[in-house]
Parts: sequence; structure tokens; C-alpha cells
Amino acid sequence: MATYIVFDVETPNRANNRMSAIGISVIKDNKIADNFFSLVDPETHFDYFNTRLTGIDAQKVKGAPNFSELWKKIEPIMNMGILVAHNAVFDMSVLKRCLNDYSISWKPTAEYLCTVQIGRRVLPDMSHKLNVMCEHYGISLDHHQADSDSHACAEILLRYVENGVDVGKYVKKYKLIP
Repeated sequence: MATYIVFDVETPNRANNRMSAIGISVIKDNKIADNFFSLVDPETHFDYFNTRLTGIDAQKVKGAPNFSELWKKIEPIMNMGILVAHNAVFDMSVLKRCLNDYSISWKPTAEYLCTVQIGRRVLPDMSHKLNVMCEHYGISLDHHQADSDSHACAEILLRYVENGVDVGKYVKKYKLIP
């Protein structure tokens, strides 16, 4: 089995071009081998909606690294395998925008998996919202907390694999350079 880098981001406002938090769970040899979490100073304003949803505001991220500083820590992790997210197009687009906004060159494309898209194929008769999937599989979740969401997404991916799903056939490429 490949190495999967399961990540989830929280955003400070509706622009969805900056992160206020990131959670990462690394899957190696069919188990979660490592977890990482950081608040991120988005260097922009917080919308009330996002703060209410995530509990993250300007005061909470005070002293946290900005994306450029954080990227130095997480790039080695992000390079270790195939990226995975629940509703991956959202998380991948935030990652892409952060890389571009901070003029960070990474790579032109990244391989990724979306647990929502896989779920729609293998479990077509149910909702694929993260909380619903967690309830279905008996996975604990503190929803809209990046560390909990990434860990839950990793658990969902592992359930798919345990149930015989060839997740490799769902790998796509995401264009990171505009």
C-alpha cells in the first residue's frame, strides 16, 4: 500500500485562500503512523461564520506560524505520499492558493484521493458528509477541528481498504501551478 498524507484545513473567511489550521495524518502500512497539527496565522481577517464553526479567531492564532513558516515544517511530510482529503477539491484549492499567495514553488501537480468521491462510488446510497461517514463507521469526530477531521478521514480511507476497495484506482492529479 502507498503512503497517504491525509490532511484537513480550516479557513478564516469565505475567501478560502488562507489557512487558520491544518491537521495531517500519515498512513503507512495500512495504519496511521503519525499525526501533525498546527494553527496558522492567516495574516487576514476572520469571518464570524468561520470563527463560530471552528472556534479559531485572530487571538487564537497569535504567535502561530504563517503559511510560509509552516510550509518549511510540513513540506517534507506532504512530499511523502499521495495527498488525501474529505472533499479534496476544497482542501487542495486552499493549499494551492496558499502556495501561490506566498510565492512558494512546490511541484506542478500533486496526486490525491478524495474520500467523498470514493464513498459515492462504493457506498452510493448514503450521505458522504464527514460526520455521517464517521457515524456509519463508528469513528469519533470533533467536527471542524483540523486534527480530528484529518484523523477521521484517514480512518475512513482505512475502512475502505479493509473492505477491499482498490483506492489506487481513484488517484487523480491536481494542478498546483496556475
